[in-house]
Amino acid sequence: MNSVRVAGHCGEWLQGRLGPAGPVVLVTLPCDALGVRGWQRDAAGVRLSGAGISLLRAQRFLRGLGLGMRGRVLLRASAPPGLGAGMSTARLVALARLAGWQGDPLALARACIACEGASDPLMFDAPERMLWASRTGLIVQSMPALPRHDILAGFHGGPVPTDPRDDDFADISDLVAEWSRAQSLPAFAELASESATRCLRHRGPLDDPTPRLARALGALGWAIAHTGAARALIFAPGQIPADAPAAMRRAGGRSVMRFRGGGG
Repeated sequence: MNSVRVAGHCGEWLQGRLGPAGPVVLVTLPCDALGVRGWQRDAAGVRLSGAGISLLRAQRFLRGLGLGMRGRVLLRASAPPGLGAGMSTARLVALARLAGWQGDPLALARACIACEGASDPLMFDAPERMLWASRTGLIVQSMPALPRHDILAGFHGGPVPTDPRDDDFADISDLVAEWSRAQSLPAFAELASESATRCLRHRGPLDDPTPRLARALGALGWAIAHTGAARALIFAPGQIPADAPAAMRRAGGRSVMRFRGGGG
């Protein structure tokens, strides 16, 4: 039996348009606490379960990569689709790897876009180190490594599936420029908070409790899924207060989790 695991993300550090009429770009917030597991075993016939997509569509996706499906394939996602956790992309990456894909991650990303219209950069080794054009599959520019950080995260609200035709996002070109020069965790956290603030102001919901919760718990900043329900509070390593998970749940957060990132 073959098995794979593809890590998800917890929304984005940044997301918006690169200029008033520019492409939608993002810097993803990787989250190893979320992801898709997949298993494949040889058997007569072909069967796919747990993927959330039809066998026909999965086979079409794999044919675009020069691959085929065989035997029994089972996928299990740690979160439902549409919450901003990257599950739609992760399931396609898992399918490709179970089918033997070992090629260029950019080619895999573009196959995901051909299948779904958009893609998170979860097929790359360091997806947070790039400014990613999620609708066209382009690495717009490299981005700096993030300092070590701790995240307290959860989901607030219902699913909001990504519409690849939706480009009604705030302009973040100034934040992208500042991000490329930032060095300290407080600086990155402040920029993430501003990107999230612009998104909520532009797209709603205006009553989101995350900024208030960040202030109350002394977080350096906060981040969101700019489409979806994922919410993240950003802390220096070891600085998440003991009562913070309970406070997030009281504010309406679901599936509250901690994870770490950054540091090279």
